[in-house]
Amino acid sequence: MKRMVSGVQPTGTLHLGGYLGAFRQWAAVQHQADAYFFVADLHALTVDGDPERLRRATLEVATQLMAIGLDPAACTLFVQSQVPEHTQLAWLLECTATTGELGRMTQFKDKSGGQESVKVGLFTYPVLMAADVLLYDADLVPVGDDQRQHLELTRDLAGRFNHRYGDTFRVPEAYVPPVAARVMDLQHPERKMSKSGASPQGTIELLDEPKVIERKVARAVTDAETEVRYDRAAKPGVSNLLELLGAATGRPPADLSPSYSRYGDLKKDVAAAVVEMLRPVRERHAELSADPSQVWTALQAGSEAARTVASMTLDRASSAIGLVGGTTGTGSRSVDSTFA
Repeated sequence: MKRMVSGVQPTGTLHLGGYLGAFRQWAAVQHQADAYFFVADLHALTVDGDPERLRRATLEVATQLMAIGLDPAACTLFVQSQVPEHTQLAWLLECTATTGELGRMTQFKDKSGGQESVKVGLFTYPVLMAADVLLYDADLVPVGDDQRQHLELTRDLAGRFNHRYGDTFRVPEAYVPPVAARVMDLQHPERKMSKSGASPQGTIELLDEPKVIERKVARAVTDAETEVRYDRAAKPGVSNLLELLGAATGRPPADLSPSYSRYGDLKKDVAAAVVEMLRPVRERHAELSADPSQVWTALQAGSEAARTVASMTLDRASSAIGLVGGTTGTGSRSVDSTFA
């Protein structure tokens, strides 16, 4: 069974784009792979935030992931900061990476926005992402277009470390789901639906009430024509609605368009399909929120299981690079054995 690793930052509320593009696939693949999924709270520190809000958001995102269908009995679900090996391995990899390759990272250029001074963590976080993956000997990493550069850095660092210090890390491959919906902003259909820089009315959140979803879809941007036709280049707004309906019903978007002669009818059906698709998520979320202890229990067990694997990888890397002792985890080596 292949091992897969991926994480998501604790934004507080997940949205429909992430659900259709990634998290629904996570729930499916957990039964086909040895899956490790985590809430990346350390990555959230690259921007200023309120500590209490971060704690709440971490639990909330974990709750939503379980509501989506991640089963702690089928996958390893944990919080990144509860596995200290992530930051320990990141330092070894920072001493393998170069400022040149980090400076070329597209997301760093975008997020730094030409500022004269930015957080060091914003510059080095791709190395932490590499540690997130390499700690678990991942075979596969789910990636979208905006993450391919990060995976290539991970592969480069693993190969460089292996070349310098001996065979230490498994070099992972990209995993692209056979079917993954690319959901666009309802108000700006030329860009992806996302939490960062998104228009509130253009983003459907997983826990939005049905009336809210209906209102957002009703106000979705279309065009000045009246023909319902699937044409992503010429009719991005209409095509986005057809893709949403297709993702919710399991039908190709192009096959749906002949059924509609008016935008209003299409929007009503899209809203109804999305509401029904998200209904089990909302219901399961309500159950988990009523007893948050079961989420914490699952996260603690997941963190312990993750540390069992991560500590062995860190020991292997520490020994290869010349550090004495190793870690205090399961795979730790004593100083005596180091010099034996």
